[in-house]
Amino acid sequence: MYFRKMSAACVASAVAFAAPVTLAQDQAEAGRDRAPARSEAPASWQPLAEQGVTLSLSYTGEAAANVSGGLRREAAHAGQVYVGADLDLNRIIGIGGATLHFAVTNRHGKNLAAMAIGNNTSVQEIYGTQNTHLAILTWQQTFFDGRLDVEAGRSQANIHFLNSPLYCHFQTNSACGNPTFVFKNSNFTYFPASSWMAHAKLHVTPQVMLHAGVYEVNPDRKRASDHGFNFSTKNATGVIVPWELSYGRDSADDRLPGHYILGGWFDRGDYADPLRDDQGGIAILTGRPAATRNGRSGLYVRFDQMLTRPDLASQRGLSIFGVAMTNLSGRVEESRYLGMGIVQTGTFAGRDQDTIGFAINDQRFSDLAMQRMNAARVTSGGRADIRRHQYMMELAYGFQVNPAIRLSPNLQYILHPDQTGAPERRRNIKDAFILGFKFTLDAMRLLGK
Repeated sequence: MYFRKMSAACVASAVAFAAPVTLAQDQAEAGRDRAPARSEAPASWQPLAEQGVTLSLSYTGEAAANVSGGLRREAAHAGQVYVGADLDLNRIIGIGGATLHFAVTNRHGKNLAAMAIGNNTSVQEIYGTQNTHLAILTWQQTFFDGRLDVEAGRSQANIHFLNSPLYCHFQTNSACGNPTFVFKNSNFTYFPASSWMAHAKLHVTPQVMLHAGVYEVNPDRKRASDHGFNFSTKNATGVIVPWELSYGRDSADDRLPGHYILGGWFDRGDYADPLRDDQGGIAILTGRPAATRNGRSGLYVRFDQMLTRPDLASQRGLSIFGVAMTNLSGRVEESRYLGMGIVQTGTFAGRDQDTIGFAINDQRFSDLAMQRMNAARVTSGGRADIRRHQYMMELAYGFQVNPAIRLSPNLQYILHPDQTGAPERRRNIKDAFILGFKFTLDAMRLLGK
């Protein structure tokens, strides 16, 4: 399947120590490009496996309720149906090392952050591109005994770069599926809004990997009416080029796997200025269109490390991860992002696949964003006292009901919610406390029981 491919060392190898997750999570949580977690779970039902076709069918649902703070008390649910197929072209038509990947999603539901909190980052990572959408249509080809892996077609940057299985033990979109900073400050393409792309991974050594890609930047692909089946490049404004250099220890003999990554991006697509309009005024006050800019770049370092593992044959143990991101060029919404988290796999006796985790991150807004938000506040009759930092955190428990079903209740807290969704407010939005609940179902494993 698509998620069974070898990804960047920082992603594929992370599964070797991450808590076992269901197949439904691997597919529905943004179609992660990763190797399978080592697990004793029964195989999924694959009626066409001997013909070289592996099928995927899963559902992810995420509910959230704002119980205090924010703008108002409300609840919302968002969900995704994922349908996919991976075709082994060596078995089907004799092309060695070739695989064709295909996936369609249906996303539905509402965004609690927009409805009741007013901040710029969702508390339901599955929300976005709310329609039936062609998510993946790519050809993957390996060369030199797998040392070079090239994939091209229609896909997204965020399932190939800047992700880890550890991130999506959480529901907050500030961490899962990728650190939110990259979407605020670049045209980093996101699942399931697909566009033309290509990326390549070179295994320099078993531990060192170089990874780079190029992805079309086209505002049409993010429109609510877009379904992903329009392959035209009309209205494209450029490309974004993400890259990573990674070092990973994740062989079967590594008791405490870990991964250390330096990465970044060069964004050569158009974007809206976060402050000025097309005539040099402050856009939020004049009501005129934002000025169009071109060219941004950013840099990040990230790591994940398993700290304890009592038994090499088990995934039980404690892992940590961290991310630091900054902007290098361009006029951007945020100037810095810091995030970290901890995940314990194996919680109580007999619950070896359950997890408990805590994640926290700090989003620091740029001077341009602060000027915009304070200008709106003062014009509405308030004081220019917008807070520069937004902190989002989550405590989550993952309960593996059976190989096909996983339940993940969670508590989220937002300290200093930004005012992006309510620019006319005269006072700061109160800190928000959210009750969340993630549900994943892998229908193919369910049928295979």
